[in-house]
Parts: sequence; structure tokens; C-alpha cells
Amino acid sequence: MARADRLLALLQALRRHRYPVTGEALAAQLSVSLRTLYRDIATLRGQGAHIEGEAGLGYVLKPGFLLPPLMFTQEEIEALVLGGRWVAQHGDAVLGAAAREAVDKIAAVLPEALRRNLDGTGLLVARPSADAPAAPDMGPIRVAMRDECKLVLDYRDAGGATSQRTVWPVAIGFFEQTRILVAWCELRQAFRHFRLDRIAALEVSAARYPRHRQALLQAWHASEGIPEQ
Repeated sequence: MARADRLLALLQALRRHRYPVTGEALAAQLSVSLRTLYRDIATLRGQGAHIEGEAGLGYVLKPGFLLPPLMFTQEEIEALVLGGRWVAQHGDAVLGAAAREAVDKIAAVLPEALRRNLDGTGLLVARPSADAPAAPDMGPIRVAMRDECKLVLDYRDAGGATSQRTVWPVAIGFFEQTRILVAWCELRQAFRHFRLDRIAALEVSAARYPRHRQALLQAWHASEGIPEQ
């Protein structure tokens, strides 16, 4: 393996670990000697990577170090562009604009050959169906999830009856024909799934819910028997 490829592989290996990983384990993953691994870690630190730890204790890569665009393979670029285009078509206005900006930023820093391939990728995303059910702007829901604030919903059930729910937003699921809000419902004292197109009105409360959203997400995974990704 070329040294540049090995350094990128080391960064990727470190990114996969939230907690310190031993030099022996990293060396085994990369099929290199410990001496080579220590030298590569020193090189990455010299290039600005914030790698904490030392021999015998383990290493962890702190957030904030950006990899150069050459790390992307053609397939990775196509996956990023396809995902960005899907969000641009199916997200809310703010999220869609952010997706388009992200794709433009990727294109701006790619080498010429890769940029030509990106422009002609041929991976297209259809516009949402004209008869797809209307849904409220997801922007306030996304803000409430980030800030861990409660939502007050006026929600219509399948029969058209409306009730008011105070919920703790956990996640939004994107399905082919609808969007689903996963939330802890204070009325039912359980996780519930709310179709966004049945939300007649919503208000972001100033009150924060008492548990961290990540903990709620883990509890929802467990309640549904869904393996964590």
C-alpha cells in the first residue's frame, strides 16, 4: 500500500472508533508494523490531525480534522451527490438548499477529471409526486430535535379526529410516500409515530425535555428491536 493511501486508511480506522484503540489493533487492521504505525501517527499529527494518546494507552482522533477531497473514490463521490440530490428534492426548503450547497462545495474542490465525472454522473432523483400528501415544514421539527425542545402538535388521526399532543421529538423517518416523526408522547407515556402530513399545526416549546435525545433514540431502538447503526 502506498504511504499516502496508508495514511488515509489510518485516519479512516481512527474515525471508526469513538474510544481509544491500541496501536497493536490499528497495526493489525492496516497490516503494518507497530514501528510504521507510530511513524504514521507522528506524520498525521504533524499535518494537523488531533490524535490523542500514546503507545501502550491507545489513540483516538478528535473531531475537526478534515480530509482532503482526494480521499473520495468515484463511487463515494457518486453516493454523496446522489444523497445530496435526494435531499434537495425531498427535504424542507432549508435542508434542500443546504444539500445543493454541499454538492456545489464538493464539486468546487474536486480535481478536474473527477469533477467532469460528477457533472455527468447519470444518477438522477425524481421529483416528489404531485399527489404526495402535504406536510408541514420540517425546519422547526429539526430545530426542536437539535435543541432537545418539546413540540406541541395538533394531530389528526386516521379518522380525522384532532388531539393536542406534547411530544419529545427523537427522529424523522423518510419513507417513499410519507415522513414519520418518532417522538415520546407525554399523553401516552410511550413512543409514538406521527405522520407529518397529519400534523395540522405545531409549536416549538421553550421547555426542554428531561432526557438527552441520543438516549431517547437508543431507547426507541430497543423498544422496536432495531439494531443501532
